[in-house]
Amino acid sequence: MTTPAFGDDTPVYVISVAAELSGLHPQTLRQYDRLGLVSPGRASGRGRRYSMRDIQQLREVQRLSQVEGINLAGIKRILELQREVTELREHLFHLHNEMEAARAAVRRAAGVARPDAPGGELVRRTRLTIFNTHPPEQ
Repeated sequence: MTTPAFGDDTPVYVISVAAELSGLHPQTLRQYDRLGLVSPGRASGRGRRYSMRDIQQLREVQRLSQVEGINLAGIKRILELQREVTELREHLFHLHNEMEAARAAVRRAAGVARPDAPGGELVRRTRLTIFNTHPPEQ
């Protein structure tokens, strides 16, 4: 029998353990949850279950608050912006891969060798800009 692997996002810690691991009071964890700073998973009985990533985020909230002197509203905005940057980087990574695959397909279809291949011809690169006419979701 194999044991399931627990990743950083697996909600396994009850609030008392998460409070101890993060060095915070359980009531502080409840407040952070209400404010949306850290959103733990929920057990079937609606009890909070914190993942290791949640605990790391609790520590970061505490650091921003205590060391940097940032208020909770500012911390919430920082966390939102960090999530957005992470999502945008991931999206950019996928777009870059799709663009490279498209370039390779164009080269194959045109019968042109790779530009870095000996004696290969260069493929003209074209910049494409797509304007999104829909306002961003808030």
